[in-house]
Amino acid sequence: MKPRVACARILAELLRQRGSLASSLPQWQDKVDATDRPLVRELCYGSMRFYPRLNAIAAQLLEKPLRAKDSDVQALILLGLYQLDYTRIPDHAAIGETAGAAKALKKPWATGLVNGVLRRYQRERDDLTAKLNTNPEFTSTHPQWLLQAYQAAWGDHAEQIVSANNAHPPLTVRLDTRQEERDDYLRLLAKEGIAAEPTTFSPCGLTLPACDPTTLPGFSKGVLSVQDEATQFAAPLLDLEPGQHVLDACAAPGGKTGHILQSQPGLTEVIALDLEARRLERVSENLQRLQVNAKVVAGDAGEPSHWWDGVMFDRILLDAPCSATGIIRRQSDIKLLRSAADIDRLTQLQSRLLDALWPLLKPGGILLYATCSALPAENSQQASAFLQRTANALEIPIEAPWGIPQPVGRQLLQQQGGHDGFYYAKFKKAEQ
Repeated sequence: MKPRVACARILAELLRQRGSLASSLPQWQDKVDATDRPLVRELCYGSMRFYPRLNAIAAQLLEKPLRAKDSDVQALILLGLYQLDYTRIPDHAAIGETAGAAKALKKPWATGLVNGVLRRYQRERDDLTAKLNTNPEFTSTHPQWLLQAYQAAWGDHAEQIVSANNAHPPLTVRLDTRQEERDDYLRLLAKEGIAAEPTTFSPCGLTLPACDPTTLPGFSKGVLSVQDEATQFAAPLLDLEPGQHVLDACAAPGGKTGHILQSQPGLTEVIALDLEARRLERVSENLQRLQVNAKVVAGDAGEPSHWWDGVMFDRILLDAPCSATGIIRRQSDIKLLRSAADIDRLTQLQSRLLDALWPLLKPGGILLYATCSALPAENSQQASAFLQRTANALEIPIEAPWGIPQPVGRQLLQQQGGHDGFYYAKFKKAEQ
């Protein structure tokens, strides 16, 4: 399959509010020649990264909106506009290959439409840009509800957040420092011609230039794991000790589970829980590569009676489902798929998970609440509400050189070239 045909198939599903890039890309990439797979990824993620802007341009260029059943044609137009504005692909190739993909989609009538729209954009680009520059979604490339939420929460930081969201994410890895000290590994990479940098706050992290991490020295032996710096704080914040019984709720894809096990080999048991059995396959694969063991369990963290064996936990990590508004640069389709209404639904889910897991924690135990959100409703406000309704929950303040102190917990805001947006709150159950 030609790459732009695969891209159109993928984006058409998103435009219909079905699936996500994370779920759709792998199945369609397999149908494309291996040499074209990076192009498919770039075009799909890039088109979603600038979706609000590209969609506004398309609306100006089309005489009338396309029908819902022609979302694949809409996708081709978005792909073409992205190539013209944000890639080095020659204009003639971007237009010709994109318009030509309509035939493979069994819509030959759309070939002329896509070609005409893209050529018109070539001619009228400056005028269209000037016309749309008063639209904040066009200029910031974010949906209006999200812009307002960032501005209300973070004021002067909002512009920094938007810029970071629009940038390509860095490749960050975590070293198992029991196997390889960071300075030694940096020297090893330098000999291979790879200019890596130590992360600013995590003592075991490295930021590398774009590459295939599976080709890095020691990857197959578990020396390193792809893991953003912000998520590398979870295991240390749990204050792990030998003999403890630990739950990693919502564990997939398993990066933090692996870190927990590597940072404290003397744990009695770690349970890696996730709602979807399919996602747990990735957890098992990661743990096997890292040469560590956990009990992998499929179940709803909000319904412990379906999976819990009655043994209380010393530590619980709840990396809760959230809006992912702190990692948009890694999941750019959030700009299309998320809405303001989702925040209320997610905060209710987070509350349910907190309340369901708290009784499973031993007196004196620690629950670490985390999200990859940059919105206080899911973070400090959620944590404050939990403390107010839970008499035996005590906050453990997080003292750290990273992030911004909140009324409860600590917030990291996404940094261009640095860590993702992330939030942590740490709770201790009062001794009985």
